Amino acid sequence: MAAERSTADILDAALHVREAARSVTSGGSGVGTVLTALSQVMEYDHASLARWDPQRRRHTTLAGSYPDRATAYIENRLHHDPMFPVLRAPARGGLWLRDAPRHLLAASPGFQEVLSPLGIEDGVAQCLFAADGRYVGMLNVSTRRPRRAPDPARAVVTLLTEALAAAVGPRAAPPPEEIPAPAPDARRPGGLSPRELQVLAELTAGRTNREIAGRLHITPRTVGTHIEHILAKLDLPNRAAAAARAAAWGIGPSH
Repeated sequence: MAAERSTADILDAALHVREAARSVTSGGSGVGTVLTALSQVMEYDHASLARWDPQRRRHTTLAGSYPDRATAYIENRLHHDPMFPVLRAPARGGLWLRDAPRHLLAASPGFQEVLSPLGIEDGVAQCLFAADGRYVGMLNVSTRRPRRAPDPARAVVTLLTEALAAAVGPRAAPPPEEIPAPAPDARRPGGLSPRELQVLAELTAGRTNREIAGRLHITPRTVGTHIEHILAKLDLPNRAAAAARAAAWGIGPSH
């Protein structure tokens, strides 16, 4: 078994991760170099960096070492997993497997059907956000043995999220003639349904799910589902960002 690395070694390795990420953003290297550098921050059995495609509503793996079944889950099903709303909370700073609520693990197909059969006992899932709050992708790292505590790599991975987000974020858009711009629909901005627009309007008043439910004559659970769909369609991290978007569009409660 390899000796545990010192905090100084881990911090030094983190600088190499940032350098690799900067090289990716400038077109100098591939995303795989970032994962290679990250292995010096924390040893892992499997890891991947995936980009979120808001048009196709799926993740696309840019580099990774998971088996095909796990990669397919990350790309096509992870965003429907019961764990994903917890993972995507921007303030969380990543969800480490040993910190995950037991009831969520029991309900998670990703853990029960994918990670557990691989013998995974530790690791982190870290959602990545651009500077403007857009969700751009995800880091997944898995190990077959628990990591020591305290673990300096935990804080370092959180500090690296900005660089990792820049590395997986979409490159510059192609010329307009290659992808025709969709015709604007002033009646349904963001592709939201009429009911979703009503819920979005209520968010600008800072109302709770229960308050919105009472005003729209639906259940709080239904309100929560509408908000999840709104955040996904608009590619926003939280309800505050959704309220800000609605205000920018001039959308507000009818009364």
